[in-house]
Amino acid sequence: MKLGLGLYRHMLTRDYYDFARQAGCTHVVIHLVDYFNQGTANPRNNQPTGARYEAWGVAGDPDELWSIEELRRIRREIEAAGLVLEAVENLDPAHWHDILLDGPKCRQQIENVKMIIRRIGEAGIPVLGYNFSLAGVAGRLTGRLGRGGAITVVMDGPADEVPVPKGMVWNMIYDQNSPPGSQPSISHEELWRRLERFLQEVVPVAEQSGVRLAAHPDDPLMPTIRCQPRLIYQPHMYQRLIDIVPSHCNALELCVGTTAEMTEGDVYDTVERYSRQGKIAYIHLRNVIGKVPHYREAFIDEGEVDIVRILSILKRNNFDGVIIPDHTPQMSCSGPWHAGMTHTLGFVLGAIEMLKSLSSERGDGNVCG
Repeated sequence: MKLGLGLYRHMLTRDYYDFARQAGCTHVVIHLVDYFNQGTANPRNNQPTGARYEAWGVAGDPDELWSIEELRRIRREIEAAGLVLEAVENLDPAHWHDILLDGPKCRQQIENVKMIIRRIGEAGIPVLGYNFSLAGVAGRLTGRLGRGGAITVVMDGPADEVPVPKGMVWNMIYDQNSPPGSQPSISHEELWRRLERFLQEVVPVAEQSGVRLAAHPDDPLMPTIRCQPRLIYQPHMYQRLIDIVPSHCNALELCVGTTAEMTEGDVYDTVERYSRQGKIAYIHLRNVIGKVPHYREAFIDEGEVDIVRILSILKRNNFDGVIIPDHTPQMSCSGPWHAGMTHTLGFVLGAIEMLKSLSSERGDGNVCG
């Protein structure tokens, strides 16, 4: 297991790389989508959350794919700081909105994604995370609702009152001149059909490029959000995705916090099942209290998930990928994001070292989960 840190586009600087190293990280996962572009609801010192239904921001330039030069430059800068670039997380809606919506540019945008995958492979980056979702993240609120008044994220009820507007998908506005109205609702099976077409097209390219595609589950995990269906909102649904195109490169970006919010199944069984299959490309690790549609994100040491048990399962199944804290409550100080991340990273680093010590004492390389 390797400890990493997720960094948003505006955090791709030497200061943040040094912070990651100082906190004990060896790897980073980067976002090239600028979720904060022209948005009004996302403070840049926290995760992008938006308001309950507001867009995060405006998507990028549809005619400017991430270049091999940019990817190589970022990788060189990260390596110069003593870190390893493990993954790019999420595609820009500007580059694939009609894949999600089955729109007129779908064919062209599938070719766009293939080109992005090839460039990521050429740059020596082993993983591309993605989230195949129309509504994206919605229905969440942010406030001083955590332990000791920490700023954290909560969900308090379903989020179907306001449909996704035209010109918007996956939290981002891709067409600022779109006419009024809402994206038409589709069925669950239609969404799965679109995903299947996507994977059948791009997984062979990923295999040729040496890039693992890592699918994130829906967040929040309701059957529908904003009148649109969700793909993966119960643990067994991961398997359906894996089985569409059986391949080492068709993998999971398994989110422990999101999985724990699911109303069915068991988070420990889920981590056991997919880590034993070797299908987890990397891990999002956070703790939560409650389940959808009523939960709050918690500090790593206070939530309902036994984080040490999760890590022991991963170790027993020889998971050698990267673990990053995706979110954490913000702490009351001059650096709220940094403090929250440091608290989480320190806890996880200590737990990993403890498991290594126990494994050494046992002499068999295993730790009971």
